Amino acid sequence: MAGPRPGEVNKIVLAYSGGLDTSVILKWLQQTYDCEVVTFTADLGQGEEVEPAREKAQAAGVKEIFIDDLREEFVRDFVFPMFRANALYEGIYLLGTSIARPLIAKRQIEIAREVGADSVSHGATGKGNDQVRFELGYYALEPDIKVIAPWREWDLDSRTKLLDFAGKHQIPIARDKMDEPPYSTDANLLHISYEGKVLEDPWVEADEGMYTRSVSPENSPDTPTYIEIDFEQGDAVAIDGEKMSPATLLTKLNELGGANGIGRIDIVENRYVGMKSRGVYETPGGTILIAAHRGIESLTLDRGAAHLKDELMPRYAELVYNGFWFAPEREMIQVAVDESQKHVSGTVRLKLFKGSVTVVGRKSPVSLYSEQHVTFEADTVYDQRDAEGFIKLNALRLRLLNARKG
Repeated sequence: MAGPRPGEVNKIVLAYSGGLDTSVILKWLQQTYDCEVVTFTADLGQGEEVEPAREKAQAAGVKEIFIDDLREEFVRDFVFPMFRANALYEGIYLLGTSIARPLIAKRQIEIAREVGADSVSHGATGKGNDQVRFELGYYALEPDIKVIAPWREWDLDSRTKLLDFAGKHQIPIARDKMDEPPYSTDANLLHISYEGKVLEDPWVEADEGMYTRSVSPENSPDTPTYIEIDFEQGDAVAIDGEKMSPATLLTKLNELGGANGIGRIDIVENRYVGMKSRGVYETPGGTILIAAHRGIESLTLDRGAAHLKDELMPRYAELVYNGFWFAPEREMIQVAVDESQKHVSGTVRLKLFKGSVTVVGRKSPVSLYSEQHVTFEADTVYDQRDAEGFIKLNALRLRLLNARKG
């Protein structure tokens, strides 16, 4: 046993969904460590009722049960800061799963302190990124916490064994959960992911019936939808002039994007633990949001600041993907990103049509765009003759290089 041994643990806080895996984990923890287990269920906008988890935990003898609505905190303090950076992992993935893990870890540690627990536990497997993300968060916030990762400890290494364990210990499992699903999913307000099973062959196209948050682009409306998003200092604050809270705004963008077939990607990504993994994602609202954010930045960000941000972005995205949300380098980059957003305010108009998002208009009271300077008509603010010296100075090194060749 690599984790803490029985007798070394006094109280455990378990990240608990009430599904098959964490229901079995709850019983296994109670049996293995013979101590009190506290359950914590986070509502991150996954689209499922979380209250049934309370009944299941009570039936399992849990005395302290935490069910927290974290949707606003999730979008305000995690999703929005990440979107200020325009973060994309490997150029395409909007980090929907990755960005949820530090919030879950943070709240788990807060609960552990509140109830006097010396240990935390999660349901991530020993093959994936989530075990790393959870545990880096735990240790960053509480260096001496004990971590129990059952999938790295037990011999219940198949769904059949999990179901046998559940049956033996009379753990109730919903009838629709008894059959093995064709893929594994993870969902929150930003996205839903699909991995494993039939998707493990990267040549096989995902079945249309799998998708839950968007219609197919082919079946989306034949007329475009136009929307306007208002930004204040880099964060979206309103849709079509209606002010909304962060979670409400992202929910609305999900509806608009899903109805127009927006936000589907099918990728093979490089996991932090070393292997490649095929994942299919639906991120309708996030796909609209990043396009809109880049649209308003194009009008309000200085060129040097914008290009530096683009250089920092891959590193930022990698830190989030690998689980280093609480690392000083991520926080350092965040300070630079947030400094750049002081004047990123204004309105972006977008066209949503058959899976695409197109910025078709942008305006800002602090715009750096000068129509006087860029016009093709005669002007009085720019002397085109100045360009000659500019070009010659920039060409000087190239001319000297050419002279050396001669």
